[in-house]
Amino acid sequence: MNSSLSPDAQPVVSVQNLTVVRGNSVAVDSVSFRIFPGTHTAIIGPNGAGKSTLIQTILGLIPASSGEIIVLGRNGRRLGKLASAVGYIPQSFPFDRHFPLTVSELVSLATGKLGFWGIGKSVRQKRQAVQQALKQVNLQDRGKQRIGTLSGGELKRVLLAYCLVVPRRLLVLDEALAGVDATGEADFAELLGKLKQRHGWTILEVSHNLPLVSRYCDRVLCLNQQLLYQGSPKDTLTPENLLQIYGSRVNPYCYHHEPTRLDRYF
Repeated sequence: MNSSLSPDAQPVVSVQNLTVVRGNSVAVDSVSFRIFPGTHTAIIGPNGAGKSTLIQTILGLIPASSGEIIVLGRNGRRLGKLASAVGYIPQSFPFDRHFPLTVSELVSLATGKLGFWGIGKSVRQKRQAVQQALKQVNLQDRGKQRIGTLSGGELKRVLLAYCLVVPRRLLVLDEALAGVDATGEADFAELLGKLKQRHGWTILEVSHNLPLVSRYCDRVLCLNQQLLYQGSPKDTLTPENLLQIYGSRVNPYCYHHEPTRLDRYF
């Protein structure tokens, strides 16, 4: 966690009065918040709360109906070259598991389209960057393995390696560990925390795993179309707040969403 922010720090992400309408429904309703450098922020809420819509709107993948989004000091729709400073790991990564693409080949795609890898970077330098990225996610021996043979957790670590190949300031994860078992979730969260400290990332993620949110995150945004609460995990993840957010005595932390009484954990 980051407890030593400068009072003059400029936000990495600033969202003001954001509303997003999808079809005939308001998916995100007048949401405002700021995310500061070096922090780890989690968005929590029930299914259909607008969490993924919020993430994708910040990334410019979905148009906002009204409001303002500033990312890295610029209008979110006009990042230009700064777009390479934002890494994104989606909830799902559909691909043909029979396609003969190796781990190294997938990660190396980051070296081919981003401005950081322009003139002056040799093939050898790019290969070294890919190998170094794989080493940081503990997959240095899997470079020649086809991605179709990887487990769900391994594939997510490969996508994390993709984000490591070039310098990033903001890493966005949209339920990136959906379908990964509990052990894999915990391992990934620990690895993510170490990489955040090493590279100075700011992280924004959607998560259902409240114990991991409590352990690794600085701030929590509790969303159900509107932003109901925001603050530290200690202040936001109270039984009373969670009952209001989720509407029942169900602990949504489980990756398989088994009904569990909240008071078991508080």
